[in-house]
Amino acid sequence: MPVALLSVSDKSGLLPFAQGLRDLGFTLLSTGGTAKALREAGLAVTDVSEATRFPEMLDGRVKTLHPVVHGGLLARRDLPTHMAAIAAHGIEPIDLVCVNLYPFRETAAKPGIHADEVIEQIDIGGPSMLRSAAKNFDAVTVVVDPADYGRVLESLRGLAAPAGDAATAEAVAGGARTMRRELAEKVYAHTAAYDAAIAAWFAAQRGERFPERLSLSYERAQSLRYGENPDQAAAFYVERPGVGLGALQQLGGKELSFNNLLDLEGAMLAIDPFGTEVACAIVKHTTPCGVATGRTALEAYQKALACDPVSAFGGIIACSVPVDEPCAQAIASLFVECVVAPAFTPEAVLVLSAKKNVRLLQGSARELAPSLDVKGVRGGVLVQERSRPVIDATDWTVVSTRRPTDAEATDLLFAWRAVASVKSNAIVLARDGATIGIGAGQMSRVDASFLAVHKAQAAGHATAGAALGSDAFFPFRDGIDQAAAAGVTAIVQPGGSVRDAEVIAAANEHGMAMVFTGRRTFRH
Repeated sequence: MPVALLSVSDKSGLLPFAQGLRDLGFTLLSTGGTAKALREAGLAVTDVSEATRFPEMLDGRVKTLHPVVHGGLLARRDLPTHMAAIAAHGIEPIDLVCVNLYPFRETAAKPGIHADEVIEQIDIGGPSMLRSAAKNFDAVTVVVDPADYGRVLESLRGLAAPAGDAATAEAVAGGARTMRRELAEKVYAHTAAYDAAIAAWFAAQRGERFPERLSLSYERAQSLRYGENPDQAAAFYVERPGVGLGALQQLGGKELSFNNLLDLEGAMLAIDPFGTEVACAIVKHTTPCGVATGRTALEAYQKALACDPVSAFGGIIACSVPVDEPCAQAIASLFVECVVAPAFTPEAVLVLSAKKNVRLLQGSARELAPSLDVKGVRGGVLVQERSRPVIDATDWTVVSTRRPTDAEATDLLFAWRAVASVKSNAIVLARDGATIGIGAGQMSRVDASFLAVHKAQAAGHATAGAALGSDAFFPFRDGIDQAAAAGVTAIVQPGGSVRDAEVIAAANEHGMAMVFTGRRTFRH
């Protein structure tokens, strides 16, 4: 009789899978809680300790690390010497292994968990069995994911059924071998990710954010039609299910594209700094063309759209609060690629779903940000901590003679939050909780200032009395002079230039209020 060894932490789908194996004539071997669950379901099962003739020991740390287990997994069925060797030691071949590992990541993520508890969730026997079985995939079926139970049973039933002819039998056997190879590949990816999580935890225990060797493991969430351009193949990978953009629930619209996903990240970055405020951002090519706050989603959207309605065409919209029917009706009058929000009312879904090409994504931006920001370069990656999600006025310093008025202080905080998501060099003009002009991605800061003013005036906004936010310091006074000429009355910037005194003097000459944040918000 064929033998299946089952030892799982995640028992979802286990009993139907085990029953299917029994129906196919498999003898079931198992350990601990898995064996108990099988017996309670009325399935005959043999304990691994009975097969190995050696008891579990060291509080369960040693139970499957035994030649009877690994000999049964690793013996090549096509080599008589292997089969004779295991027969001489009374070792029976094991034909299928179903193992999923101790919940290390989940345990380590619990607040206040003691290190000893985390260490006990480092699985040793499980990865060892998986790797042994995967190495011998020609003869052994190895299952690490409950999602694969169905296709494994289907394949085994195909092998067990009488073949109509030799060609059919060969095709069935070839399909089974292909599946076993795919499952083996999945095992090594899985154990690599598991080990990477353990290594990262050990590094974190000694306060090392960036260890000497960084192991990044991602799971493919989606194959994409193409990348930034049609001649580039692409796929979307996530750190793990339920994290980042992969956790967004798509309620309607076409399949997401590579560029949609990039723009969604930019849109969610744009509303992150506003915390619990009602905020809306409209993003094009990963940088905002309008950001605003308001009392309602509709008001915030309308103010954001007013910044640059021309560029908003074909953009991505992110809202920090649920989208209701009035907001949806307003959005529906514009061609947009995606709308992302924490939730949509049923009426809003009905309105926006009528536009078949609009993708609706549901999820909270603040809950989805991964821990690290990774950017690919030739031959490697750059890794940094993500910027602080919520931006406030802590540690700001008024450096001008004139202090900002209360209204200016409010506009300055908004401008500083808004400019954080704009591609550098970045300048934002703001008034009354909305951007009125954005200068993005310029090679010089004075050009960014010029562009922000130009965009504001082209959209019909008066720049007199506006606040200006700059993502980095002004290296010269020319940017200040240009802003003053447009009527800007208050400026927020990091400071730190060797010409800060010259820049401050320019602000004072124009009667402007200026504050330094002491923090740069470059976004390359």
